This record gives sequence, structure tokens and C-alpha cells, in this order.
Amino acid sequence: MKEKRKRTPKQIAALICVIILLCMYLITFIVACLDFPNVGRLFAACLLTTVGLPILLWIYIQLYTITKKKQSENEQ
Repeated sequence: MKEKRKRTPKQIAALICVIILLCMYLITFIVACLDFPNVGRLFAACLLTTVGLPILLWIYIQLYTITKKKQSENEQ
């Protein structure tokens, strides 16, 4: 029987990031096809999110790693 591997917070954060980006692309595509007003602003927001979200995720992972390391040092 296969054991389920526990997901780490890093994996969960990365999965959430991917889901948010995919939803953002889908929404942008739908809005562009339906020709809503202010499509340019939504596209600009999508581009900003494409760059900004992975950077924020990287910062989160680094802070998590540092915090986890400090907790393990304090326990010893």
C-alpha cells in the first residue's frame, strides 16, 4: 500500500500560486474575448501579477525557511 506523503508548506504555497495565476489568465482571456471596458487595465494587472506573485512566493519561502531554522535552533 502506498503511503501518502505529507505536503510541505512550500509545496502548498507554490500550488496556490499556480492556481491563482491560472485563474487570473483565464479571467483575463474571458474578459478580452467578451470585450469588456478597461481590458487594458486588467491585462496590465495580469502582467504585474505574473511577475509579482512568484517574487512574493519566493520571499515567503525564504522567511519560512529562516523562521523554521531559528525555531529548531531554539529547541536544541
